[in-house]
Order: sequence, then C-alpha cells, then structure tokens
Amino acid sequence: MVKYTGYWQPNYKPTKNDLVMLYKMKPARGISMNQAAEAVAAESSIGTWTTIATMSPEIKKMGAKVFEIKGNMVKIAYPLELFEPGNMPQIWSSVAGNIFNMKDVEFLRLEDASWPRKLVTSFKGPKFGIPGIRKLLRVKDRPLCGTIVKPKLGLSEKGHAKVAYEAWSGGLDIVKDDENLTSQPFNKFHERIIQTLKLRDKAEDETGEKKIYMPNVTAETSEMIKRAKFVKDCGGEYAMVDILTIGWSGLQSIREANEDLKLVLHAHRAMHGALTRNKNHGISMLFIADTVRLIGVDQLHIGTAVGKMMETKEDVMMVGEEIEGGFVKAKGHRLQEDWHGVKPVFAVCSGGLHPGLIPPLIKMLGKDIIVQAGGGVHGHPSGTKAGAAAMRQVIDAVMKKENVREYAKTHKELDQAIKKWGLYNK
Repeated sequence: MVKYTGYWQPNYKPTKNDLVMLYKMKPARGISMNQAAEAVAAESSIGTWTTIATMSPEIKKMGAKVFEIKGNMVKIAYPLELFEPGNMPQIWSSVAGNIFNMKDVEFLRLEDASWPRKLVTSFKGPKFGIPGIRKLLRVKDRPLCGTIVKPKLGLSEKGHAKVAYEAWSGGLDIVKDDENLTSQPFNKFHERIIQTLKLRDKAEDETGEKKIYMPNVTAETSEMIKRAKFVKDCGGEYAMVDILTIGWSGLQSIREANEDLKLVLHAHRAMHGALTRNKNHGISMLFIADTVRLIGVDQLHIGTAVGKMMETKEDVMMVGEEIEGGFVKAKGHRLQEDWHGVKPVFAVCSGGLHPGLIPPLIKMLGKDIIVQAGGGVHGHPSGTKAGAAAMRQVIDAVMKKENVREYAKTHKELDQAIKKWGLYNK
C-alpha cells in the first residue's frame, strides 16, 4: 500500500474556519489506523499516491489534518480554502468522494461534520422553515398532519384529486404525491395539479381550514423548475423533490429558482438507505440533513422509529456527536438547532404510521413535526375520510393530554383505527 505522511497532526487545534469531519473507519489488512486516516485526509484534500514535483510548501499547508483518533473514530480538519463557498457538489466531492473506494480502508463511514460559519452562510438555507410554514397553515400549537395518496401509482388525475379531497375533508392539513409519481401516462402532471388544487379549494371552503397539496416536481432540472412554476401559476404553495435522485446541483437550482417562486420545499429522501443503512460504511443521515438544510429545503423526512422503517430513536432524533471546533450537536433535534441564523426545518415523520403510533411519536419528538401516514389513513375500515379524522383525533387527544383509549370512546373513527391496528403502549 502507498504510505501517506504528514497528515497526522495530533497537536493540531481546529480553527473557526475549518470544516471538521468525523469518520468511522476500519483499515485494510496490514494498514494501521493512523495510515488509513492519513490516506483519507490526503485523498480528500491535496494529496496523491506518490511524491510530486508540483507540490509547494504553500500548498502543503492546505492539507487536511488528522488531529484525533479514538478507536475507529477519526476527526479530520479541512481548511476553508479547500472549498468553493456555496458549491455543495464540490464539498461532497472532497469529503465524500474518492475516499470510499480506497484500498487503505476496508470500511469507511462519514458520520458527522462541524461546519464553519463562512461555509454555512454561503448557502441560502430554508426560505420558510418552521415559522413560515406555521404562519402559512395558521397552525401554531400542534403537529401538522398529512397523508400520501395511495395507491402510490395507478390512480388517474381525477381519482388522485378525489382521494386528496377526502383526506382534507376528514381533517388533514396536507396531502402529497409519493416519491415515484411524476407524470406517467395514467396520471399526467399538469392535469393532476389542476384537478387536485381545484378540490383543495373546495375543501378549504367547506372546512374553513388551510389545506396544502405537495406535488412531486422531480424531473430533469430545467423541467423540474418548469413544473414548479406551473404549480405556482395554478395557485399551489408547495413543491416536493426527491433530493438524492435529483442531486445537489438540481436541489441548488430549484432553491435558486425558489427565490422568485416562493414555494415551500418538501424534501423526500428516496434512496437514502443506499448511503445510510450500513452503519460501518457510507454516509450518515446527519450529514445529508445538514446538506439539505444548508441548501434550503423547508421540510425533510426523518423516519419514525415506531413504524415500518429500520431507523432507531437515535437516528430519528438526529443527535450527533460533539465535534471539536465549536459546534455542539446534542440539544434537541438536529434540524431545529440554532445554526448561524439558518431557519429550522420541519421534521416529517412517515413510514408505517397509524393513529395508534402517534402518542409515542409526539412524546419522542414534540409538536414541531409533520405526521404523515399513507396506509394508516387510507387503510381505515371506513375509508380515507374516516382515516383522516382518526389521525386528527389522536393528535388532538395527545395535545389535550387526554387518555387516548378513553378519547376514542367518543370518537368513532379513532376507535375503529385502534381496533384495527392497536395502540402502542410501551
């Protein structure tokens, strides 16, 4: 194996302008942890596999510094000069690029980061965030509640709009498209927007409440922006994007366009498991969450810890390790911590939710969440409208500190839901 030297600097103290990364790594056979860490630091900054004539003392000073190794956890500090401000693809190409395929490491996982203020403020951040969304929906003191139209594919434009209308009528605030519904032959994007927003208006008139539709505008970048503009022209107030499949360039482009469009951006994290699921190799959801908050989404899926997905309570809470460099990440939910003026992002809880799982979810995460259930609404014994009512009822019961089982005795929709799916009581 090639030896990388000069990057292990245990006496180095990170400056306020360093981007400090936390990696978990297992060296390849025959390689020490120090050697593996130096290889990662070199490849992700200024180094290469051999000595080179073009290296100067001035450039060498810009090399990343491995300053702490504890067990299999490694902290590396990167000088600010290595990064182009406001360019997320470039940052990822550095700290999350070639290093994952190096022979010197058997496994490598990017766990966390401490971002310097100068990098943080070079990005737009959320346009609305939690305060702007609550103002738009006129809901101050409870979790927002929503659903995903099911079946996720196959409904016509009118069928889709009808399901959305029933959910709004039952009491839900939000209805959204699923991640793989864009503009298929059975459900064309433009017609779906027209039909669904028409019934949104009807539901608002009938209920006196603000109702939100989140259409999936995910597509090639220029088409995606055209679709977002169409949503705006039709009176829509939200756009949903699949953040990983459109890429950071696409996400930054839609955020830039959103300066004029002024839509709330909802981030679906489809494909994240390919990066986050292996706890020994890949990229953590913490780092992805930081990334998209900086770029400027207003809402992000986080899982539930009580539903069908594999996340643990710690994963959903997104509480990271405290990293030397002046950035503490252990006070509340990661998406909502104070961060150099960046607006807090709404945490969206989805994946196998039903009314019986809502009490522990709110206990765990508090009121600043969006409860989003698909099957747990549309699978209700009495249909979508009743499923929506049951979800709103259980949220109301929890916020009033009522006993949910007792509350269900006078709220038939909730009672039916509990009889079908049970009530989480651990």
